[in-house]
Amino acid sequence: VKHCDFVLMLLAACRDMPENERTICTKEMVRGFKDACDEAETAITGGQTVLNPWPIIGGVATSVVAEGEFVRSDGAKLGHVVVLTKPLGTQVAVNVQQWRHQNNRFWKECLDKKAATEDLAKDMMHAAVCSMGRLNRNGGRLMVKYGASAGTDVTGFGILGHAQNLADNQVAKVGIELHTLPCIAGTPSVNNEVFNFRLISGYSAETSGGLMVCLPEENAEAFCKEIEELDGYPSWVIGRVVESPERKARIVDDCKVIEV
Repeated sequence: VKHCDFVLMLLAACRDMPENERTICTKEMVRGFKDACDEAETAITGGQTVLNPWPIIGGVATSVVAEGEFVRSDGAKLGHVVVLTKPLGTQVAVNVQQWRHQNNRFWKECLDKKAATEDLAKDMMHAAVCSMGRLNRNGGRLMVKYGASAGTDVTGFGILGHAQNLADNQVAKVGIELHTLPCIAGTPSVNNEVFNFRLISGYSAETSGGLMVCLPEENAEAFCKEIEELDGYPSWVIGRVVESPERKARIVDDCKVIEV
């Protein structure tokens, strides 16, 4: 969709924090949430607040649109390419940062196997935070402009999990083949050498991941160019919509892993 009309905020304040820390933490969470809504040019119109063992904030966004002003998730067309608007690897990057702070056995293994260094761990975390903090707003708007036929975001099920969910939802008997995995620099080595987050097999969870968009091949370059102009970050053609009576998604055997 091109816009979000309003958002309901769902807030859980941490009951196990000291009261003064809970007050500060909750205020900052709400302030950050409001900043994101301001950036999205939408309004918070209500919500719900509860006490919880750990702090959580999220929301429910609503858009009221007419036919033709949004892209359905079930119209992927044979031959369309698949574009990803954010790199993979946030789960790996955040865990490496935690390992580094704890100086635990996983961090020592990173150093011993030269899978990561102090500087690389910081760079991975910075890239992950920048990715997680970036809205998918422009990508959503450009989906309509460039004739996208289907799409979804990439979050907890990983790139292949969400590709399969998308394929399962199609009207046509099509599937999705992924031939390229763009990953935050350094995350593939940690995944392969220290702990298998299933990043390369497509099941590493992403937080605030990018959009996976099916669109005509002739429009893909312009879509990627414009989103980079607007957001300052690249997108990648990572796959193709293929014929599949079983509506299967898969990563091809000779898949290319690129570090960005």
